[in-house]
Amino acid sequence: MNRRAAIFVACCLLLPTYFAAAKDKKDKDKSEPSIVMEWPDHANPAIKLTFGRFNQLASYNGQLSLESHVLVENVSGKRIPQASFTVYLLDNAKVRIGNGMLGFSDLEAGEQARLSFQVFSLGIPTTLSLVAHTDANGIPTSLKTTPLKVISVPPGAILKVDGHDVGSTPATLRLTIGNHVLGFSKEGYASGTTPVEIKADDAPGGSITFELGGLSRDNVELHNGTVLQGDVLSLNMTSIVVRVDGKDQTYDRNQVEKIILVQRQAVEQPAVVQPAPAQSVPAQPAATQPK
Repeated sequence: MNRRAAIFVACCLLLPTYFAAAKDKKDKDKSEPSIVMEWPDHANPAIKLTFGRFNQLASYNGQLSLESHVLVENVSGKRIPQASFTVYLLDNAKVRIGNGMLGFSDLEAGEQARLSFQVFSLGIPTTLSLVAHTDANGIPTSLKTTPLKVISVPPGAILKVDGHDVGSTPATLRLTIGNHVLGFSKEGYASGTTPVEIKADDAPGGSITFELGGLSRDNVELHNGTVLQGDVLSLNMTSIVVRVDGKDQTYDRNQVEKIILVQRQAVEQPAVVQPAPAQSVPAQPAATQPK
């Protein structure tokens, strides 16, 4: 048997062992129990975190550099703009052997996110402990809400918070800490928005009033969603003429979904009085001197 054939036979003998070892490693990875944490508690969780197997990346002066892939789930039923936790690693005796930071932002209700969590530890943890970064009342800043009463003039305006429909005014909202944008719209009035900042130390019971302005131009809404703002010049059984930015545009009447006409005050023009023509005065005969 030549050398090449011997190498080939050796490889054939080693391949089953290699694949068996790879399979065992894969099965071991699958069987590694993940650590599931629910915050603030199991009875009423808002955030669910599933930590995968902790893999060793390196070792420095007796400390291990570990990495775990974490699946974060928002089970609170509302958007979480930002949250951060200190994650403590515990051994079998519940002794802390390491800690690291884990944070995420802009997680919608029911949404999931996968994160990489890296930490230095004195060993492989068996359990974890979470401590949320909270305010003075122990509530995470990202989850705390403050009630705010929203009023519009006139009432009955469609209300949006950060682009999401939340009903109509008047309404009482529970807004999370941070900056928000309130949007107002009502047929026959100009739409508007206003920024609102909710601070962690804001007391409940606040309110905001927004006055909608009147339309300054006629509004013509087409079936395709286009809204024309201008002056309706004429309307008949077949077409409509709208002046937009000084240009007259004609549309088929069947294209029109809705027309909102602003109230205009008719300005009565003063009557123009033509001056009467001047009357000519007949010449008087010259007086005769007596002879």
